[in-house]
Formats: sequence, C-alpha cells, structure tokens
Amino acid sequence: MLSMPDHLPPLAALRALESAARHGSFTRAAEELNVTQSAISHQIRHLEALWGLELFARDARPLALTKSGAALAPVARDFFARLSTTLEGLRVEDTRGALKISTLETFAVTWLVPRLSDFRERHPEIDVWISTKDRLVDFAIEDVDLGVRYGRGVYPGLHSTLLLREYVFPVCSEQFVKRFGMPESPADLARFPLLLIHDDVSSSQWDTWRAAAGAPDLPLDQGPRFPNSNMALQAAIAGQGVALVRSAHVEGDLSAAGLVRLFDVHCPADSAYYLACQEGTQTRPRIAAFRDWIQAEAARSQKKYDQEVESIEGLPPGR
Repeated sequence: MLSMPDHLPPLAALRALESAARHGSFTRAAEELNVTQSAISHQIRHLEALWGLELFARDARPLALTKSGAALAPVARDFFARLSTTLEGLRVEDTRGALKISTLETFAVTWLVPRLSDFRERHPEIDVWISTKDRLVDFAIEDVDLGVRYGRGVYPGLHSTLLLREYVFPVCSEQFVKRFGMPESPADLARFPLLLIHDDVSSSQWDTWRAAAGAPDLPLDQGPRFPNSNMALQAAIAGQGVALVRSAHVEGDLSAAGLVRLFDVHCPADSAYYLACQEGTQTRPRIAAFRDWIQAEAARSQKKYDQEVESIEGLPPGR
C-alpha cells in the first residue's frame, strides 16, 4: 500500500500534469503556466519517478497520455477545480456579511455613525455591526473583527494603525453663559461646575489642559461625574456646566449644538484613536475595505482639526 505522505506531489507538478494533459502539449502547457517547456518536462518526470508510473507516451504524435496518465489527469483537474471553487466561495463569504466593530460610545455617536451611510453606499454587501464598550475588547474570545481604541497605540499581539489625533478644550452651552456669564480666564473655571467622568483618561486630559492653560488649581475632585464622555457632553448641552471635550466629540458647528468653546488654548490630547484587529486579519476583504474607508475619513477630520488649531494660533493675544 502506498504511504500517502511520501507520494503527495508538489502543486506545481500536479499543475503541469493537468495542463499538459488538457492541451496535449508540453509547449502549450509551458505557455499557459508561464514557464519553460523543460520545466514542464522536469515536473512530469518528477511525478513519474515519485509514483513509479509512466504518464505520457512520449513517442506518440501528438503527445498522448498513457493508461496511468489518463486515470490520474482527471483527478488533478478535479482537485484544482474544487480548490478554485472553494476558495472563490470563501472569498465571497469573507467579502459579504457582517463586519463587527467595537468602539467607545461617544466616538460611535459623534464621529463614526454619522459617516456610515457613505460606507454603506460604497460597500452595500457589507453590514456593519457596532458595539460600544468602555473596556478593551479581547479579540481572542469575543466575536469582533475590528476595534477603535483610544490610547497610546501599544496593543501586543494586535495589528494597530494610528487613526486620529485630537485636541481637548472646554465647552459649555450658550444658555449656561447667559445664566452665569463668560469666564474671563481659565482660572475662572474654578467657580463653575465642571462635568467630570469616572475614568483616569478624563482626569489626565483635564490635567493636561489646565497645565497648558495655566490654571493648575481647578478643583477636579468636585462636581458631578458621568460614566462616559457622551453623557458629560449632553449635560453641557443641557446647561449643567463645563465639559472638557475632544475634537471628534463635537464634529461640525459648535453653535448648532448650542455650545461655546471656552478660551483659545491649543492643547493636543495625550492619547489618540487607533484601529486594531488580530494580526493577520488586516488583509481580509471586509476588514481591508473598512480600514481603507475609515482611514480616509479620519485623514479628512485630522486636516480639519489641525486647520482649526492653526486659525486659533493665528488670533491676536487675548482673543
């Protein structure tokens, strides 16, 4: 009985057998496979030596299969046909269907979701499923394809790409300003309710901003607290106090939301948004399509944020 592992041929040799048998010619097989005629002949001889069988009657004109060759050539042809059909089915399956994305709630609500209609128009075959979590998703055990993470970009074992850098600044509602007046300097915020968030990232952002603004004594241990940035922003819109927001949280015209930016302090956020997935999956069709699209969208937003900062830096002192 033949030992299967010892008698499995290289794919190139099987391809040479299938092509030469179909064309009845080593020359035409070589043209189809873009190799030399001697390479085809070498592959056929390799198979004959491996199996101990003669596959072609070389003295026949035109080239003819032997009885063994006639039995094995259809097997090779069927193998390649089934392989091609299976691969094509897998590619179609990987192109269509659901793409599951995990991200932060505020980023999803204010930045990602408003843009998704454009992605759907470009890729109607892909259904985007959004889930929001404050914690980092574990790709190894959770059913997620892509994650948009906010941090420093160090994610061991994952393929991560910088997506978007932002700036942080305080906002309050026009209604709030009418009621309590406009603060004249960053230090004046000490007498206003600050809308804080229950996480270390938010505290760090406030520390970064108040250092840049020259207001180190702002009371960050007092005031109402919220579970995420979206709730703090909604509280600010409702006139409940001053929230520190990031650029992506307030896309579009601030005045359309009834908000006012306080002070022209240029302060880059100390973290950024990164797109992450399991290493090796970044080239899968659905993931690659979304990655290309969201990176282009993020680049447009980045340009806008940077231009806004440049316009602020160009204002005269005291503005």
